[in-house]
Amino acid sequence: MRTYRDLFRTPEFTPFFLASAGQVAAQTVSGLALGTLVYTATGSPLLSALAMFGPSLMQVVGATTLLSAADRLPPRAAMTGLALVFGLATAALAIPGLPVWAVFTVLLGQGMIASLGGGVRYGLLNEILAREGYLLGRSVLNMSVGTMQICGFATGGVLVTTLSPRGTLLVGAALYLAGAAVSRFGLSGRPPRAAGRPSIAGTWRNNARLWSSVPRRRVYLALWVPNGLVVGCESLYVSYAPRHAGLLFACGALGMLAGDTLTGRFVPTRWRERLPIPLYLLLAVPYLVFVLRPALPLAVAAVTLAAVGYSASLLLQERLMSLTPDELSGHALGLHSAGMLTMQGVGAALAGSLAQFTSPSTAMTLLAAASVAVTLTLAPGLHRGRPGQVAAGARPRPLAEDRR
Repeated sequence: MRTYRDLFRTPEFTPFFLASAGQVAAQTVSGLALGTLVYTATGSPLLSALAMFGPSLMQVVGATTLLSAADRLPPRAAMTGLALVFGLATAALAIPGLPVWAVFTVLLGQGMIASLGGGVRYGLLNEILAREGYLLGRSVLNMSVGTMQICGFATGGVLVTTLSPRGTLLVGAALYLAGAAVSRFGLSGRPPRAAGRPSIAGTWRNNARLWSSVPRRRVYLALWVPNGLVVGCESLYVSYAPRHAGLLFACGALGMLAGDTLTGRFVPTRWRERLPIPLYLLLAVPYLVFVLRPALPLAVAAVTLAAVGYSASLLLQERLMSLTPDELSGHALGLHSAGMLTMQGVGAALAGSLAQFTSPSTAMTLLAAASVAVTLTLAPGLHRGRPGQVAAGARPRPLAEDRR
């Protein structure tokens, strides 16, 4: 599978793509509305950051209790049900007069359930696409995230101004429901990938199995920590530039889109082993300019350039799949997603706490420096393992062909 045309000719990929894009659009529009709503009500950078990224903290709870269900539920039913739950919860957040504690209760519930979504979604992608098409397909999904975030943050900023934050939340709820409809009527019914009933014991057993491999463990840490700290920087856009937060988010999404396009479509095979560390450094270093409290044009340039570095995770996800047994593919990707989002929540909480006692620009600088330090610490262990190091039961997955 060499081209985007081949990809979209694959049965079920188009409805899968549309359902995933609809969910990203809903999250983007709703997140900006919530961050604005909470910041207006409280004036707190910490609570504003947590409103947008705090639910990710509950991913760790879901990852230790629910994740075995990722391979043990019918994918279509699971994707449809999750989208319905998120749509109803987002509509509930728009209730006038809802106290802040109730908002966070709903958000934390969403975060816990969301831990299941990554495993279900990307495990299904593994079934829809041939092995050699995974990198290209994952790249296209990442590109759709960037596109939907650009459109979502731009549209969300307009909607927050014209409709109010609560009206914007209702738009987000409608997008979730549309995604549920696409999943239900566009995807085929498939059996679960693994036998048995979901259980907490099964979740722990599979997590331990995945974590026991040193090469996999290093890949997981690299996927989780450096970008989680940079997302902490992003969580302060609302408090750093309240009137221009939507622009900063949209420009970050534009940079991410550019990075995923270049990495997924044009980077030669021989470069892919070497690029994750330079890309993770690119992700963090531009944020060091915030120590100067830059004006909006320089801030926009730094944010856009830095976001190109998110494409490092695309390369490391492919490496993770080459180290993972097939029957654990959904669980492994779900653990990646849950851990990544948990660290994003940790980053947002840490950033908000630092900003509360210093300033948003100082907090962004400190978290960027921490991301650089973590990346340099992990760098020596992030070389591709030799064939003998591939996990038992895993079949090495070929890299997509050189498309330069």
